[in-house]
Amino acid sequence: MNPDVYPLTLYYDASCPMCDAEMTHLRLRDEAGRLAFVDASAPGFDAPPPGTTVAELLTLIHGRRADGTLVRGVEVFQLAYAAVGLHGVSRPLAWPGVRRLADAVYPWVARHRYRLPRFLVHVVFGRRIRRAAAAALARARCTDSTCRL
Repeated sequence: MNPDVYPLTLYYDASCPMCDAEMTHLRLRDEAGRLAFVDASAPGFDAPPPGTTVAELLTLIHGRRADGTLVRGVEVFQLAYAAVGLHGVSRPLAWPGVRRLADAVYPWVARHRYRLPRFLVHVVFGRRIRRAAAAALARARCTDSTCRL
């Protein structure tokens, strides 16, 4: 992994069910500790990275690479998915056509994210979170080819 990128700090809106679900999913998959998570919606949060505001952090996802470079939108997801080994998602986001489409669609999704019904968020993210949680639990129980029951 690129030392200029990781650890990658993710600034997200935990008051948004979809955003919180996706960060939970990434947190559970981040076994190498390449991601740091900052809830920009937390009461009292007033420390946005230089070059941005809290309002901007709550409008689109932002990330700060290890070298201090600020990234936003789809690029954050591409780097985060790569960090946790979800290359089947991260690699296509680098393809020009897919990237242009994602860059066009993501701001609309971000703008309307509070209108998505909670059941839909649960359907889309619930299975992924359960799988990631089971894998994280298995990793926690197994070391040196020995597993605790």
